[in-house]
Amino acid sequence: MALKEHLREARNRLFKSAIAVLAATVLGFFVYEPVLRALAAPIIAINEQEGRTASLNFDSAASPFDLLIQVSVFLGLVLSSPVWLYQLWAFITPGLKTKERRIALAFIAVAFPLFLAGIWLAWLILPNAVRVLTEFTPEDFSNYISVSVYFAFVLRLMLAFGIAFLLPVVLVGLNMVGVVSGKQILKAWRITVFLVCLFAAMAAPGGDALSMFYLAVPLLLLFFVAIGLCLLNDKRRARRTAAREAAVDATADTATPLDAL
Repeated sequence: MALKEHLREARNRLFKSAIAVLAATVLGFFVYEPVLRALAAPIIAINEQEGRTASLNFDSAASPFDLLIQVSVFLGLVLSSPVWLYQLWAFITPGLKTKERRIALAFIAVAFPLFLAGIWLAWLILPNAVRVLTEFTPEDFSNYISVSVYFAFVLRLMLAFGIAFLLPVVLVGLNMVGVVSGKQILKAWRITVFLVCLFAAMAAPGGDALSMFYLAVPLLLLFFVAIGLCLLNDKRRARRTAAREAAVDATADTATPLDAL
């Protein structure tokens, strides 16, 4: 494909992705209030169930509009993700070989559900994380939380969990391209466990033990599953290499007929 055609293809794919994001953002505008109430539910529950004072507050006249735009755009990106991911895939595919295409498709098929699983887990622990963090408020004090700060906290929590769930996929990918072997990863399991726990401590907003636990345990499970897949891939690669070498040796040992010379 010529450079001009390549740029035209990129422009068309980008335009379709932008239209999808824009349409989904408009939809996000209409579901903004239910989503806002769902995300604010942990704060509301503190008042209703525990009798402690906690509320979300806008700190400027423009804050409500700013939050509306931010949440709508975020929802637009999430809701339109199948469209723009497909456009990205369709743009990359022509430059890949058949085997590379299958591998890339397999990674996308695994990575997207894992990312969603990480976000879902973050959603599950959000109420407990908010409750634990607000329990540090001294008596006779109240939590008047900025809405923008609170939703930045929620977004950071969900993105941290989602991205963390992709790390084992990256590990398997590095193994498949030959950068690292399964045995090398297995030898470093103690360091990896420490790094996972350290990452969980840093990624969990507020550093509460509950968020760290819920993030570290699934990551460690995924890590050891990734080790198993890497070891299996190493065995398959070793068998293919042995078979190829045996075929070369057999060809070299075969006598060439005199009439073929």
